Amino acid sequence: MEASHRTRIVQRAFALAAALFGILTVLAGTRVLMGADPGYVVYLPLLVYNTAMGVVYVAAGFFIWRSLQRGRQAAATIFGLNLLVLAGVAWLNTAGQGVAPDSVRAMMFRTGFWLLLFLGLAWLGRRRA
Repeated sequence: MEASHRTRIVQRAFALAAALFGILTVLAGTRVLMGADPGYVVYLPLLVYNTAMGVVYVAAGFFIWRSLQRGRQAAATIFGLNLLVLAGVAWLNTAGQGVAPDSVRAMMFRTGFWLLLFLGLAWLGRRRA
């Protein structure tokens, strides 16, 4: 199997991971918005942000599938936005402003996921060059 074909397979795997992560994010967020109890205090602005970002994650999966460069840019943007939100909710949590530690951990997971995806796409871009 030639290197460009393997690169394309990995790129598509990243695209599917991003889209699946987005779909699961939308489903989980919508469930809680409709009244399901997640088992901890919900900070509504964070819930709305994460649910909306789930749609963006699916779009990013499409970009990753179609274009390595645009996908890498989308992943970097999402990582940056999530990092800013993570900093905000971590600060609110330490200030005792009603953000559950579970929310901070979930935001850390999301931010880490998109960092890894960005790094993987950057690595693919260097392999292709």
